[in-house]
Amino acid sequence: MLVLSRKKQEKLVINEDIFVTVVDIRGDKVSLGVDAPKDVPVHRKEIHTAMKCAEAHKESSGESESTCNY
Repeated sequence: MLVLSRKKQEKLVINEDIFVTVVDIRGDKVSLGVDAPKDVPVHRKEIHTAMKCAEAHKESSGESESTCNY
């Protein structure tokens, strides 16, 4: 894992077309802005995990509801 230090309003670039900006820092919370092409999905990890779990459950059972534990 690459660990970078950034200050408010500073950016990092991923693969020439994805920009991540530190929008705000309040206590232990950091707000990030992500500018990426529309064909690049961007999700918080917990949303990504839920989507993958629901997808796996649907494929294995043919149902749309998930029984994953987080």
